[in-house]
Amino acid sequence: MKILGFSDLHHSAPHAETLVRASRTADLVIAAGDFCRTRAGLDAAMQLLGGITAPLVAVPGNHESASELAAAAPDGTTVLHGEGATFDGLRVFGLGYGVPVTPFGDWSCDLTEDEAEALLSRCESADILITHSPPKGVGDTTSQGASVGSDAIRAAIERLQPRLALCGHIHDSWGVTGRIGRTGVHNLGPDPNWFEIPA
Repeated sequence: MKILGFSDLHHSAPHAETLVRASRTADLVIAAGDFCRTRAGLDAAMQLLGGITAPLVAVPGNHESASELAAAAPDGTTVLHGEGATFDGLRVFGLGYGVPVTPFGDWSCDLTEDEAEALLSRCESADILITHSPPKGVGDTTSQGASVGSDAIRAAIERLQPRLALCGHIHDSWGVTGRIGRTGVHNLGPDPNWFEIPA
């Protein structure tokens, strides 16, 4: 299965155009959150992705809620937040929002580590774990050098050992990859990221 992944579109029409064009050869498209900015303009942001015809699975970022994303997403989009789905035998599980709680204020959709742990505990197995926030220690470093990823997400990766763990959120770490056990971890960013996994 040929998978296209991205995160943190933040209304970027040029990035959306590139992603829509790239998606023509994808079997599955994975979007790891933050389509708009500060809960505003989500409908317009999702319309930018309306040309994606491959199955699209998305998690909400901290800039949109799960219910807002489900309402705005193109027809046929699978929105996951504490839930799983299967695509041609490939098991995916998604968790959105900022974890741990961000310093951005009331507009930001966030989870505490305990809340994230409770939602992730619903997952018994997965080939791909999709989270908006990165795990602690991989793809989570800010420009000031702080490691701001989630302990709960890291623990879930250690427990589940999915084939891939895909995330975004920390812009300074876009494109950063690493491993937790057997799992490849990728902070995606808004450019096309390609993965091939046997279904």
